[in-house]
Amino acid sequence: MNEWLTMSAAELGRRIEAGEIGPVALAEAYLEAIDAHPARDEIYSVVTHERARAEAQAAEARAKAGRRLGPLDGVPISWKDLFDSAGTATEAGTRLLKGRVPERDADVLRNATSAGLVCLGKTHMSELAFSGLGLNPMTATPPNVHDPKLVPGGSSSGAAASVAHGLAACGIGSDTGGSVRIPSAWNDLVGLKTTSGRVSLDGVVPLCAKFDTVGPLGRSVEDCALMLAALEGGRAADLEGVSLEGMRFAALQSVVFEDIRDAPRDAYFSALERLKAAGARIEEVESPEAEQAMPLSAILFTSEAYGIWGDVISADPDKMFKPIRERFESGKEFRACDYVAGWNLLAALRIQWAERMKPYDAVLMPTAPNLPPEVDRLMTDDDYYVTENLLALRNTRVGNLMGLAAVTLPTGTPGCGLLLCGEAFGEERILRVAKAVEAALG
Repeated sequence: MNEWLTMSAAELGRRIEAGEIGPVALAEAYLEAIDAHPARDEIYSVVTHERARAEAQAAEARAKAGRRLGPLDGVPISWKDLFDSAGTATEAGTRLLKGRVPERDADVLRNATSAGLVCLGKTHMSELAFSGLGLNPMTATPPNVHDPKLVPGGSSSGAAASVAHGLAACGIGSDTGGSVRIPSAWNDLVGLKTTSGRVSLDGVVPLCAKFDTVGPLGRSVEDCALMLAALEGGRAADLEGVSLEGMRFAALQSVVFEDIRDAPRDAYFSALERLKAAGARIEEVESPEAEQAMPLSAILFTSEAYGIWGDVISADPDKMFKPIRERFESGKEFRACDYVAGWNLLAALRIQWAERMKPYDAVLMPTAPNLPPEVDRLMTDDDYYVTENLLALRNTRVGNLMGLAAVTLPTGTPGCGLLLCGEAFGEERILRVAKAVEAALG
């Protein structure tokens, strides 16, 4: 059964369909692994044993009757602790929401349950999802799969750790500025950032509603495609017959290489060579739009975040980790007219970006320009925390600012991802491209 814990969600689904794996035994294997893991309480905030067992038993009955609900019926997955689940604490990684127990499931959890997915529990995260590092001394910091002394990436830190450590077949996270893609890259997973407005946010604790998105962290592009369909209650992208031969990529320049570290840079160029060898055409492309948009992050993200959470934070500020609290509080420095003007400018920049990148199948860049920092240094050096957090989210933020669908893939170099950005609401297309890239990267 141990090999089940490293299989992709898609492969587990196929084994269930073939009668080779029973959903009850599979759920028990995961629950046993979770309960025995030394970092269980750093990865999972809540393990929903009873729900998982009940859902697995129902999945097993359907499998035996030949009435499976879909390709992932009976597959166990984890949920970031900002997705409401009825009767289970949902606290978004913050003491400010301690004891918050919703009465109903979030839309995406309800959809996934209707597709037969088994809920293992809720995973730890950065406080209110406002950090790309995954460091959370107020609740828990999940371990990086490569070294527990390193942060796992955030804010979907526990989601990534649950999959990377073999404690879930797939994790569901959120991405506002990189929160699915950074932990995916730093733990060698595949992560899908969906377009804002594509997947329901009903029942999801907000950070910045205009940027918040829901997406899966998995072991393969196929897993992400199947999970997207389950979250929406739709059909998965067709990934058959894809090839890099003749595909044309834009390799984004300038801003995404500023202050980049050696390992991510070398992994990126190595990945590009493999894509070229598989038949892809790669052209270096500048984007004035991306460079103009970057300064808008401070206005748009922090203003909205503080607008949502400012009163709650002000009422009990000592319940937050200081660097995260200060990031929220920076949002009160901006005027309403700055916020409106910022959105007007960003709307124009998105149109220019879309026109510039129209000829390409995807825009490429290193997922993160840095590697995961050490927990101890982040805890003792406030300036280091701020610079590493902003650097970690710099490249992924391009996709959020431009309103794109995006996928990060492992490059083969530990902790280094290759980021593919597609067009808005082009999830099916970027997943097909990512499938071809995945095959070339091996």
